[in-house]
Amino acid sequence: MTSHPAPPRAGPVFSARLDTPVERLAGVGPRQAARLAKLGLHTVRDLLLHLPRRYEDTREVIPLASLVPGNEVQTVRARLARVSSRRTPYKRMALVEATLDDGVTTAAAVWFNQPFLVRQLREGEELLLSGKVKWERRGPVLQSPEFERVSGDQLHVGRLAPVYPETGGLTSRYLRERIEPLLPLVELLADPLPEPVREEEGLLTLGEALHTLHAPEAPDLVDRARERVGFEELFLLQLAAQRARRRRLSGDGVVVPYDPELARGFAASLPFRLTDGQRLAAHAILTDMSRPGPMNRLLQGDVGSGKTVVAAMAALMAHHAGFQTLVMAPTEILARQHHATLDGLLAPHGVSVRLLIGATPVRARREILGGVAAGHDTLLVGTHALTEDEVRPAALGLVVVDEQHRFGVAQRQKVRQKSTAVANFLAMTATPIPRSLALTLYGDVNHSELREMPPGRIPVATAVVGPEGRDDAYAFVRAEVAEGRQVFVLCPLVEESDTLGVRSATSEHERLSSEVFPDLRVELLHGRMPSREKEERMGRFATGQADVLVTTSVVEVGVDVPNATIMVVEGAERFGLAQLHQFRGRVGRGVHASHCLLFQGSPDPAGRQRLEEVARTRSGFDLAELDLRMRGPGDVIGLRQHGLPEMRVADLLDQVLMERARAAAERWLDIDPALDRHPPLAEAMNAFRAVFDLD
Repeated sequence: MTSHPAPPRAGPVFSARLDTPVERLAGVGPRQAARLAKLGLHTVRDLLLHLPRRYEDTREVIPLASLVPGNEVQTVRARLARVSSRRTPYKRMALVEATLDDGVTTAAAVWFNQPFLVRQLREGEELLLSGKVKWERRGPVLQSPEFERVSGDQLHVGRLAPVYPETGGLTSRYLRERIEPLLPLVELLADPLPEPVREEEGLLTLGEALHTLHAPEAPDLVDRARERVGFEELFLLQLAAQRARRRRLSGDGVVVPYDPELARGFAASLPFRLTDGQRLAAHAILTDMSRPGPMNRLLQGDVGSGKTVVAAMAALMAHHAGFQTLVMAPTEILARQHHATLDGLLAPHGVSVRLLIGATPVRARREILGGVAAGHDTLLVGTHALTEDEVRPAALGLVVVDEQHRFGVAQRQKVRQKSTAVANFLAMTATPIPRSLALTLYGDVNHSELREMPPGRIPVATAVVGPEGRDDAYAFVRAEVAEGRQVFVLCPLVEESDTLGVRSATSEHERLSSEVFPDLRVELLHGRMPSREKEERMGRFATGQADVLVTTSVVEVGVDVPNATIMVVEGAERFGLAQLHQFRGRVGRGVHASHCLLFQGSPDPAGRQRLEEVARTRSGFDLAELDLRMRGPGDVIGLRQHGLPEMRVADLLDQVLMERARAAAERWLDIDPALDRHPPLAEAMNAFRAVFDLD
């Protein structure tokens, strides 16, 4: 990091206002303004709300004689006895060297490729310097240390220095120098938390919290300030969720009477016995649908746990009551799979199940839309095509959205609004979401979980394969194919990437078909292919006309080929644990023992450890919890897809703070259901309107 002495400290900026553009601040030219804009920083208000992600603690100052070599950052106070510059004889690297003297002993400091520093470092001035130490023949040497002139009020060194989210050419040092003079203005920011809530929870005001976060005096004060901001974020989230829930339950929805005899008859007609989890989930869903307030439920189920059967029972109940059902899936492959499954389950009960996707021919599309509009077809399965205006069900009673987090907020809302009364809504996911996170992201939703496997499902044996084990793995694949089985080979990318250095589906298909398995039928499938071509290739594999299918994550959900018994995942360390569990779920769906081979692409011990966790753990819910701890909630579930504003401070896994925020939100709604008693709170809630459909 480039180090510069701090410029003369500016006094409080009383001339600036919260809405002052950053371009009007001292030290912000057009280039830096553009960089600030990349971080979403356009005004003084934005700068004050740009919060540190961590702190560099350089408060402990030691004598030069106490410096020790190693990776630990150490801070000293010394006088610049001598400053010089030179270039190395071989690589011609510019070096700036300084001799440091603290009155007892001397040491050295060196900066690489920063020749301008020789004009800024003045012999005789006293500095605080902080950096790592290397031991050379001349003694201890500080390597490119951060430094600052000694003053009565340190900004960069000798304090808890905030480290902010940065971008190219925009350092935390620069941000500190812009933000610190603006801190008197934090008191002008409207505090979204009502005073009764703050006092009841023992929280700082917003101004106090922001001042502490930007200019902290002690770590424990930082903790209090982060608690304040984090509580506010969770309070707003829970307030929006609970308000949406109350409004939904008080509104008129489509009431689908619960007919227990019909449910029992459907269960008895199945060629298998429902699990306890399926029966409990179905009962909860059918009970919800029979109540005046429209259902809003999330059905989570591990891979192969039988969510579609539960949804089929709900669709049959809606059909029996004279209502229609829309089932929306994120991919055409999954939509086709749902159509085939639902048609097999419901056609014997007189339910007409139709399919509408982008590849549906014009004539068939016109016929389907007409049948749905007239009420003849009572269940329509499709992709995002279901959101189109031409899809007008005559009497929509139930909407089922599979893998909801893969759709945008607007898409999910549009398909829910295709009826005059509010249709019942069931979201399904085969990506297990830990309950702590589900309660956060789906605070306005009731939850059901399917943790049991249907009878007869054989657990998939999983192994991690290093480079040395490839030949044996390929021999095992060949032996399985000789027994009449089929194989998935999943790659991280469609095409080769020199920068990432990982195998692609196209190159791997060429290598396997020409070098490894030239005598086998090797098919290629990826998401960039036209729909008709994808359908044809998947069809050949599903009907046994191909032995090996080289593909991408397009098969993560919805592909059901019972004869496929091996899933090979190339570059497995590039995927999340829950996603690898999804891939593993594509096999083990028939009567034969199945295997998942996780090919490690790089010799990374941490990556190997993560893959071993997948091999040891069979529960998708357990893997989701582990994935959450390792990668964080944003990467696991995708907050952008969910539509939530970014959480600057709040830990979505902090169950204690979440429960406090939930209880506080419930209490505030009891006394202020319209949210008109504290205008700053109502304004802050705008960020959540689209997420929870609060308009």
